Amino acid sequence: MFKVLITGIRGFTGRYLATELSAQGYDVSGLVHAKSASDLDCGWNIHACDLGDIAGLSKIIEQVQPDMVAHLAAIAFVAHGNVDSIYQTNLLGTRNLLEALVRANIRLKSVLLASSANIYGNGTGGVLTESTPPAPANDYAVSKLAMEYVAALYANRLPIVIARPFNYTGVGQSEDFLLPKIISHIRHRSPTIELGNLDVARDFSDVRRVVRYYRRLLECPVAVGETFNVCSGQAHTLKQVLDMACTIAGFALNVQVNPAFVRANEVKILVGCAAKLESVVGKEADIALIDTLRWMIEAN
Repeated sequence: MFKVLITGIRGFTGRYLATELSAQGYDVSGLVHAKSASDLDCGWNIHACDLGDIAGLSKIIEQVQPDMVAHLAAIAFVAHGNVDSIYQTNLLGTRNLLEALVRANIRLKSVLLASSANIYGNGTGGVLTESTPPAPANDYAVSKLAMEYVAALYANRLPIVIARPFNYTGVGQSEDFLLPKIISHIRHRSPTIELGNLDVARDFSDVRRVVRYYRRLLECPVAVGETFNVCSGQAHTLKQVLDMACTIAGFALNVQVNPAFVRANEVKILVGCAAKLESVVGKEADIALIDTLRWMIEAN
């Protein structure tokens, strides 16, 4: 039985990845910033340590002896107010983890680092491949791109795989993110919602499909040393998302366009190319966006 250590296991993606790996027979351990009462009966081995503590990280890694590591711990909200913490967690925290893995001197099969398609920015529209030049447009994106450069410094010592997920969603995602915000308004029958440009089209995936790809990347020796877009390869406008969600719920949500939410010179269509990912790990079954929205709307 392979052992996997997931950083950020209590986060939105971490919980789904832990569930996916456990279902496939993996021995799952998780890293959190601080333990909570719920960690006692979650079914996973939870360890608490700050990503700033290299010695503490090394101790946990030596204790767990993971075969694989999935590094998901990050500040993922683009508009997070504390810029320093974005860089401390996403950049320096990742470097500390990689350094701790090297110091632990264990034989690893793979180390998956979750980057972001945000590194491509908004300057280039259409279909984005892994060779599209980076053009980060905010501190979150800069921190993720910088993380990739740091990872390159460890590429000859660790079996690193970089994933660049595009937008994805599902039950349990914070309402700070766009689709959960829409779903929350619909579930609560709110009379109006304020949004930005309804005509921009973006690539949306289901978190359950994303973590299946993460598992496949962890399992695939050929993926080591490579970078992969994780995406649906399909674009939907915000208006299409609203129409689907309202149809499912049988509720008409009144939309008010807030000029403050409209970005100047915003690219109309951004969609990822999953050809490289699928050529290496195979293709996961599609989950249609309307099915993801239905799951979110009908969740208990």
